Amino acid sequence: MLLAVDVGNTQMVIGVFERTDLQQHWRVATHTERTADETALIFQGLLSQVGLSFDRNVTAVVISSVVPRVTEALRDMTRRYFHFDPVIVGPGVRTGMPIMTDNPREVGADRIVNAIAAFARYGGPCIVIDFGTATTFDAVSAKGEYLGGSIAPGVEISTNALVSAGAQLRNIEFVAPQSVIGKTTVEAIQSGVLYGFAGQVDAIITRMREELGGVAPSVATGGLAPVIMPHAHTVDHHEPWLTLEGLLQIYELNTRGGE
Repeated sequence: MLLAVDVGNTQMVIGVFERTDLQQHWRVATHTERTADETALIFQGLLSQVGLSFDRNVTAVVISSVVPRVTEALRDMTRRYFHFDPVIVGPGVRTGMPIMTDNPREVGADRIVNAIAAFARYGGPCIVIDFGTATTFDAVSAKGEYLGGSIAPGVEISTNALVSAGAQLRNIEFVAPQSVIGKTTVEAIQSGVLYGFAGQVDAIITRMREELGGVAPSVATGGLAPVIMPHAHTVDHHEPWLTLEGLLQIYELNTRGGE
């Protein structure tokens, strides 16, 4: 079985594939201080809960990560417990997608992985929105080229910054208020967060579509996608495990001679 891991600044998304079928998936918090051995305990516990053996069922590992310390812990864990090297998305790893930015090395691995999976599902041009620590928007051309994108502060960190800076403000639940015109401080923050970020999504997607020629399906992923999507009008598809699908494609491309 293939163990696929996407490491973000806030969460790790983990999946197990049997051939091309995603059998199980989890989200866990990212902790940069975990050692390889501690990381192995986390993975062992998740797999054992669904009847899988940590050391007998896993035959390959593929990783995308934007957190170098966690990347190294995962690399060490794979070598120590599985006795082979993982496929890690980065320089030297084939993706099958040309990166048309000024500095391809600075593009986050997760953004490329998402773009690959979205293009495979919906063709091009297309747009990917990932609601994570940051909200990222990525554009793929009709020929399957990664063109670039937009990065905005994420929903959660923006809300936390607002609450921490205001003495009379407090944390909120991410649910829609009774009306856009909030009658309480909590409702006012909920309105600003949900409808404000939804408006941001619609504005950026609309402008990207204009640059891409007018028509481009948009695909949302990330842990906070279900929070904003009901209030945005330009998001066409929701694929919560899009990054894992892209990791599977990259693994196959690098181990089975795909093109």
